[in-house]
Amino acid sequence: MQARVGDRIVVRSTHQGEAERTGRVLEVRGEGGGPPYVVQWDPDGHTGVFHPAAGTCAVVPEPANG
Repeated sequence: MQARVGDRIVVRSTHQGEAERTGRVLEVRGEGGGPPYVVQWDPDGHTGVFHPAAGTCAVVPEPANG
């Protein structure tokens, strides 16, 4: 998994009936865009260091300007 500052992280629920979790990447601490990431989570804006588990999340790239 690779991400850049501004990309969105979408974490799929592992339990039926639970909503997805989404947030924006504020900082990339790994080499070459790899984890861990500092993420600001929706909807309350709390931040935390995120280490993604395989197969449970996706990166949605920040749209290009222009």
